[in-house]
Amino acid sequence: MDLLLWRHAEAVEGLPDSTRELTERGVRQAHKVAEWLESRRPKKLRVLVSPTVRTRQTASAFTKDFEIVPALGPGNDISSILGACGWPGGGGSVLVVGHQPELGRLAALLLSGQEADWTIKKGALWWFSNRVRDDETQTVLRVVMPADLV
Repeated sequence: MDLLLWRHAEAVEGLPDSTRELTERGVRQAHKVAEWLESRRPKKLRVLVSPTVRTRQTASAFTKDFEIVPALGPGNDISSILGACGWPGGGGSVLVVGHQPELGRLAALLLSGQEADWTIKKGALWWFSNRVRDDETQTVLRVVMPADLV
């Protein structure tokens, strides 16, 4: 299974949090990462998005075909995100467009086995794969792509 974690691009400050929109810079970030991802897109990719405006705008730079999943909203726990995407045994490929600190904590769990306060930059994409080698399940970090390096 492939699991892609994409933190929403830069958004304006303000309240209510759920209606914050991308800045002009954020729109550029989202389009740059989306263009990079399009040329490497896994087959049968499911795109799951937090209900916030900024995550939906980020995902829209890549596709209009996404599912809004409340469990991906700010403040939810990591087990909710894992359950929503089916990691690790769900098969196929899932792109999660979400938030800090949840995505950073999930990345830490996948790579170290423990949740920790890791930071994923705004607009960045982290791509993980799950595989079995010698009867051992392994998580492989395939790519970390910050928006400013695309």
